[in-house]
Amino acid sequence: MSLDPRINRLRRAAVGRRCLVACALALPPSCALGVALGRAFGARSAIVFTVAAAIALGLVLLRLARAIDRRWLVRAIDARAPAMEDSTDLLLRDPAALAPLAALQRSRLQQRLDRLDLDLRAPWPWRAFGASIAVAVLLLAAVAVAPSPRRDAAAPVAASAAPGRASVTRMEAVELTIAPPPYTRLAERRETSLDAKAPQDSTLRWRLRFAPQPSAVALALHDGRRVELRRDGGDWRGEATLPASMLYRIVVDGAPALADDRLHRIDAIADAAPEIRVLSPDKTLTLADPQQKAWPLAFEASDDYGIARAELVVTHAQGNGENIAFKEQAIELVGTPAQATLTPPPAAQTLPASPVMPERADGGPRVVLRYTYALELAAFGFSMGDDVIAKITVTDNRAPKPNATRSPSLILRWPADPSKDSAGLEGIVQKTMPAYFRSQRQIIIDTQALLADQAQLDDAKFLARSDAIGVDQKLLRLRYGQFLGEESEGHAEHAPDGAIGDAATQAGALAGMHEAQEQARPGAPARFGDAGDVVAEYGHVHDIAEAATLLDPDTRATLKSALGEMWQAELHLRQGAPAQALPYEQRALEYIKQVQQATRIYLARVGLELPAPDEARRLSGERKDLADRTGSLAPAPAGDGALVTLWQALDGRGAADWDAAQRALAAHGDTPDVLGALAALDHARRETDCAGCRLELCAALWPLLPGVPAATATRPVPDAASRAYLDALQAPAVAR
Repeated sequence: MSLDPRINRLRRAAVGRRCLVACALALPPSCALGVALGRAFGARSAIVFTVAAAIALGLVLLRLARAIDRRWLVRAIDARAPAMEDSTDLLLRDPAALAPLAALQRSRLQQRLDRLDLDLRAPWPWRAFGASIAVAVLLLAAVAVAPSPRRDAAAPVAASAAPGRASVTRMEAVELTIAPPPYTRLAERRETSLDAKAPQDSTLRWRLRFAPQPSAVALALHDGRRVELRRDGGDWRGEATLPASMLYRIVVDGAPALADDRLHRIDAIADAAPEIRVLSPDKTLTLADPQQKAWPLAFEASDDYGIARAELVVTHAQGNGENIAFKEQAIELVGTPAQATLTPPPAAQTLPASPVMPERADGGPRVVLRYTYALELAAFGFSMGDDVIAKITVTDNRAPKPNATRSPSLILRWPADPSKDSAGLEGIVQKTMPAYFRSQRQIIIDTQALLADQAQLDDAKFLARSDAIGVDQKLLRLRYGQFLGEESEGHAEHAPDGAIGDAATQAGALAGMHEAQEQARPGAPARFGDAGDVVAEYGHVHDIAEAATLLDPDTRATLKSALGEMWQAELHLRQGAPAQALPYEQRALEYIKQVQQATRIYLARVGLELPAPDEARRLSGERKDLADRTGSLAPAPAGDGALVTLWQALDGRGAADWDAAQRALAAHGDTPDVLGALAALDHARRETDCAGCRLELCAALWPLLPGVPAATATRPVPDAASRAYLDALQAPAVAR
């Protein structure tokens, strides 16, 4: 802002006084704290603290200077100079914009300002200065009295010698070189610590130096492997590949034990599969506009190290029911670099690119590519009643086996016109197969896709997907079973509204349904004991009386065969064997096609037909071939008994079997932090008197302990009265 020269001089003096006071208060304790850090942690820590303190002080001084602005000057001058008549603000305004009376007052204030002796500087805070200096002196005195910590600059990783040992081997130099796989395009890096994190399949190279020199050095891995180091002058060198996270210990021969012989850990950072985000369309199912010429698609894919290939698979489905023709086309896409967004976009919108990139596991930015493509619908022959399904498959550059991710299917549907074949006969005449009968083919497609992806899935995910397909097969089987009068295995499911009848039986069907509607009319009086009313109100029937659908004998037998094949397919899918279920699925599809080709389905109402009982066995008390429906108790698994024993030993109940517990932990290869549990076990085993080590081991073992199995309740011990009663029952009867 433009100020009067006299007022500007007052402002500079006030700013200078504030900055001097702040520096005088901050410098003594800051210098003393820097000296303390340098003595305790070295010159590097002192330099880092000094730089940080200087930056912080500069920011504080800048804020103090900005605080003395126009409003502060007006308030300060009006408070210190009553002659200004609380009108100092006029001196800071443009004279040309003032009214005549205000301009006259401004000229009077300028004359008075020349005669005033103003000082806007704050007084010196002498007491605060004394307190700051006292704090600095006390801190320096504490540093001078405290003993200097012993540090070994030549061996930053070696620990001090354990008490009670006459001589130990120390590591004078440690260098761990990490060479990531070539496909990551990451540079080699060197660590001065024996613990590190590295990309999976990295090459690790150790360079160690000991004093005194041993005759042999090896790295003992937690899985029993050993990496022998070779001597190169005064150093020991070794190399290994990192297929998975590992624990290792340095073992020396021909020299005293190492001062620090604990387990060291190297975590392998797995290359995650690419992530796909659909930008357009915003819904998985889109209804096509009859005038639509193209279908724009937009995807965004991100990966840890790079995306090698992106393929758009477009499937064109034509037809209805089971008579559906598929045409598939694969299109190679070329992506453009894009920046990731911090939050997912809202519906029908795409957020602008953000300059902040998400970090991958090793701290670097992820690679993000954006793919766009416009499908020309006319080139696919897209017409009414058709579907176009699009999905993108992205693979990264991982070698030798890349990771692949497939996006959800996006469907563009052109709905067909509603059928006019049943005009005037709604509820009675329908198409032979409902719309959901087309899903048997989809189950086959899903099973084939699962078998194709089997090599890329672990056992748990493979079983979950197979079980999900088995659930779909079950639902489809139950829906087909409605046509045979079968019960639903879950909640009540309504049967189809009707079925097609031929010209000869439509009148009878209409008459039967009309009669049933007349009997169910609200105004019709109910008759006591009427069998139909009792069953309708309290009974349990297998299907809806007005919608029961029965087929002709040949079609019914074919549909029963289809249900049998679905049973077998569901059985193998739920057991995680989709390859064995596929032949049953295909045979079920063939039977369904035969049912679809049946010309008519007839309405009929019959009673429940139960199988005839075996009269020769009825009421005879014969229990042959009868099994226990309640089942039997299964023995508790004893695979984790060693862990339970170790837990009890840590609680003071029994002796610990460390070797058995270590073998049991090694068997938990799929546990997220089994390496941490192994390290805690090794630490507690070596330091038997360390209470903190035992608590750490208990915390690591707790997630691995087996759950408490179900057990039968023990019979209570009878009291004196109960024992007397039981003895009386067992005593021989006394003849009366």
